[in-house]
Amino acid sequence: MTAKVTLSFSDETIEEARRFAKREGLSLSAWMDQAAREKALREVFTAHAAAVSRAGLDLESAALADAREVGMVDDVLFGGRPRAA
Repeated sequence: MTAKVTLSFSDETIEEARRFAKREGLSLSAWMDQAAREKALREVFTAHAAAVSRAGLDLESAALADAREVGMVDDVLFGGRPRAA
């Protein structure tokens, strides 16, 4: 579903938005919809990252440790040879 709304932008902002929309082959409305959606997702992911940080979780280190463990298992099982696809 699409909702029609009236928005006000500075002349500079709307000209830049028109230029970016044209460059990407989108209508101004489609480009603004995409830009707003991307901004909302960034806000959600930033808030999530802050919550993870406040909780003291280090997901990057855990992921790297998992990758090292997979590598060690592969070395044992495949002797350093690449897995068959």
